[in-house]
Amino acid sequence: MAESKTNAMAAATAPLMLHGSVAIVTGGAGGIGSAVSKHLASLGARVAVAYIGDPEPAKELVSGINSMHADAADGEPRAIAVEADVSDAAQVRALFDAAAAAFGGELHILVMAAAVLDFTYPPLAETSEATFDAMFGVNAKGTFLCCREAANRLVRDGRGRIVTFSSSGVGSLRPGYAAYAATKAAVETMTKIMARELRGTGITANAVAPGSTGTLMMYTGKSEEDMARYIAEAPLGRLGMLEDIAPLVGFLASDAGGWVNAQVIRCNGGTI
Repeated sequence: MAESKTNAMAAATAPLMLHGSVAIVTGGAGGIGSAVSKHLASLGARVAVAYIGDPEPAKELVSGINSMHADAADGEPRAIAVEADVSDAAQVRALFDAAAAAFGGELHILVMAAAVLDFTYPPLAETSEATFDAMFGVNAKGTFLCCREAANRLVRDGRGRIVTFSSSGVGSLRPGYAAYAATKAAVETMTKIMARELRGTGITANAVAPGSTGTLMMYTGKSEEDMARYIAEAPLGRLGMLEDIAPLVGFLASDAGGWVNAQVIRCNGGTI
């Protein structure tokens, strides 16, 4: 009886496993990105952690992932770190090339978690052109470049998955977020249309739109009073946690999420 129950449980959870899959996670060493990288690795995926700037957080993350999974049956590294500016097409191509070369050629999953936000939260009338360009360069153009590459390079056997990141703030009309919310609205539209354009490839495309989540990005530029207000507005009485977001990405990347397509999933606890 115990063996039968164990086998039934294994069968039920198998679709959530990602053994044999190769994933690229942009912004993979940041708050949500690092949680996603670790979670996908825990499900069995090989993960290329894309970062820009200081390499130490990415190297530390990759070292931790590889140490945790050092007893993998094939003995191969579970993660690598790759520096890439996602707003640059040549660097995006190099990122995909590096992931394919490191993990056997096939690519299965793209998670586009890289993002830029102006932590001074200027109103639109005070938003500089440089700030606007920086946010659209990473958030919108970066999503475009990475998704374009993924659409042409992910496997077409039903395992191809693209997961972009929007924000529940798109619909909030919260002052100070005009340019940022506009970039994420662009991400949502691109994702939905791309999912339909990829008809017949077996590749799905969905966006995850987190609400207020306890990351460095969330806390930067906000006072204790600001944070208390966010928490007070939350129906569940708390901010989101990384552990609330990463499993959703894992689900969308797995066989279990294969029937979910062209969706924007607002993972926000009922609030923004």
